[in-house]
Amino acid sequence: MTEANLSIEQWGMFELALNGPAEGNPFQEVRFSAHFSYKHRTIEVDGFYDGDGVHRVRFMPDVQGEWRYRTQSNVAGLDGKEGGFLCVAPRPGNHGPVRVAHTYHFAYADGTPYKQIGTTCYVWNLQGATLEAQTLATLAQSPFNKIRFCVFPKHYRYNENEPERYPFPCLSKGGSRWMGSHAVDVREGWRFDFERFDPAYFQHLDRCVARLCELGVEADIILFHPYDRWGFATMTPEQDERYLRYVVARLAAYRNVWWSMANEYDLITNKSMADWDRFFRIVQESDPYQHLRSIHNCHDFYDHSKPWVTHQSIQHSDLARVGLWRSQVRKPVVVDECCYEGNIPMTWGNISAREMVHRFWLGTAHGGYVGHGETYLHPQDILWWSKGGVLHGESPPRLAFLRRLLEEGPTTGLDPVEGVVRGLPCAGKPHEFYLIYTGVAQPALLEISLPAEERYRAEVIDVWNMTVTPGAIYSGRVDIPMPGKDYQALVLRRVME
Repeated sequence: MTEANLSIEQWGMFELALNGPAEGNPFQEVRFSAHFSYKHRTIEVDGFYDGDGVHRVRFMPDVQGEWRYRTQSNVAGLDGKEGGFLCVAPRPGNHGPVRVAHTYHFAYADGTPYKQIGTTCYVWNLQGATLEAQTLATLAQSPFNKIRFCVFPKHYRYNENEPERYPFPCLSKGGSRWMGSHAVDVREGWRFDFERFDPAYFQHLDRCVARLCELGVEADIILFHPYDRWGFATMTPEQDERYLRYVVARLAAYRNVWWSMANEYDLITNKSMADWDRFFRIVQESDPYQHLRSIHNCHDFYDHSKPWVTHQSIQHSDLARVGLWRSQVRKPVVVDECCYEGNIPMTWGNISAREMVHRFWLGTAHGGYVGHGETYLHPQDILWWSKGGVLHGESPPRLAFLRRLLEEGPTTGLDPVEGVVRGLPCAGKPHEFYLIYTGVAQPALLEISLPAEERYRAEVIDVWNMTVTPGAIYSGRVDIPMPGKDYQALVLRRVME
């Protein structure tokens, strides 16, 4: 029997907290895990030390029914603890973790299609309660169902404030020296105890991931990045591994987690390709639920064909290459960074809203998914791309419009389709749905080849003005009139008799 009739929803979280040793270094000296069993299945889950003598293990049940657990530890007071709970039906809105589906697309564990419209807020979670609450409120009203953000704090222009806490106990803080009109960080001034963690820092990260889960937003968690003045990017291999296992033990039981090994991994010069391969394997073997795994480039692509990579996370401005990347690797393509809507001096952060929307549609029409970011100058340097807050740009409502179209389209996703139109990208599901995007072209007529025995209703879409103009029904080889304007799409939906 389960204890006190405890029930946990499917893909929810069961947590066991036990009091144990606090002296010495329990992060390293205490081994703590649990085996969770359902009928013939047994899953081993690593626990973690959460400070103040509390040791926790978290588990996400994926099957309804009675689960039992038994703990293992090198500490007698933590070893051999047994119990159970009943896994019940998920609540509305809980569809489980996102998985790869149909080779190039995504779906939740219950089969519900997931159409990615993501955004980036690198360190929104390190800005204090007021701004973090504002970011969550903005996300709740946005089209974004995924957000990329970092575990570690980030140092970059427009993001030079210190976080309230650090992931490791801080032994001494760095400073700055002045050269001309600029302050230069003294990196050597920072000293941390990399042999243990600051539980309060990670408890706050837990709460951020949980709040995103409540909003139905996937948390694409960036484990490493190069924009570092504290030394987090230059830890030893042993410290790197201990950090990865700790983060996975804490966060893997949240159903909305994705793992990104790094943002712009190729700019972290002290890590080799073998290091990145090792990080992937550590995360893969530590995560009982096999959440999605990726790595993000600046210039040079990681080899996404490696078996531990679930999908391609790409930085590139040419969305017409999505089809090539799909065919080369045969995994979903997510162009998480295609440049950002904004007006900062850097060329990667000053494209127009119209261009951002264009790149989303172009990537979609080539069978991929695209990510958003926003970098408008702000008197307090509160740029969405880094700190969150509120959105100022014009692309989000138009991305919401695209998301609705995708969610109304084929459940299996849009794949490139040849032979329907020449010279323009076309994606869809043959004999059911076709999406043709004109981009910067402005045809007044499109020559379309449809199956002669099938009938399709046309809709002309203005992707900027968010209008849908119903058209006639067509079959076979036909000429379909268009507005003669750029940034238009033609959708053809099969009419079933």
